[in-house]
Amino acid sequence: MILRVADAADAQYVDTLCQWYAESAKARGVGIAKRDPNYLLKKMVKGDAIIAFIDEQLAGFCYIETFEDNKFVVNSGLIVNTELRKEGLGRAIKHRVFELSRTKYPAAKIFGITTSAAVMKINNELGYRPVTFPELTQSDDFWKGCSSCKNYGILMENERKMCLCTGMVYDKLDDQFSQQTIEILSQER
Repeated sequence: MILRVADAADAQYVDTLCQWYAESAKARGVGIAKRDPNYLLKKMVKGDAIIAFIDEQLAGFCYIETFEDNKFVVNSGLIVNTELRKEGLGRAIKHRVFELSRTKYPAAKIFGITTSAAVMKINNELGYRPVTFPELTQSDDFWKGCSSCKNYGILMENERKMCLCTGMVYDKLDDQFSQQTIEILSQER
């Protein structure tokens, strides 16, 4: 298994990833938001995504997005090739994207919303805690991303305070990653 930060050369996988998102939403009957190919490409180019391969075959993906001047970082879009599920790959990708988030944005709260029990379990292992939606970013840009979800009407009817997703946040800003960043910054002086 190879887990690495995605880059511009990974553009060749964007259409496949978008197809996986659509198929997963349909198969699970849950409100997975659609992903735009250009959006995923931007994540790759910026180095804000983790891509996974098994035996040189595309295996999975997840990306990060920042909000409110980097005060919040969401780990979003976790997708695993359906043929490779139940092998711990999703967990490995989530752990790696979490490390990327904490390293690039050590002062940010990391959050996510999900209907997936498996994702909630992984987030819990990483130290996330369930929260109400008002404790998450209030950025219109983040919530606009929910507009392609079949449950968007529920979210808006409740004034973005609740939906069928569970909100989770990691806000332990004095962890090992923030300490590593402080050490790196001290060495650069």
